[in-house]
Amino acid sequence: MTEFTVQDMTCNSCVRRITKAITELDPQAKVNVDLGTKQVSIESTQNPEALCAKISGAGYTPVPIISAQG
Repeated sequence: MTEFTVQDMTCNSCVRRITKAITELDPQAKVNVDLGTKQVSIESTQNPEALCAKISGAGYTPVPIISAQG
């Protein structure tokens, strides 16, 4: 799972734009957005850089969340 914090995501319209951008890249992606914490979690076969680029291309500023798992 790839996770981002997107501080400039402020409303449900933002959520829809980000979800649309990701599903254009990977129609099978599972996108979970928590507007309260401004976090986007994505289950996808695409690499994190491609997902980040799509969110950026939609006009937002994603910051990867680095997992402590390892």
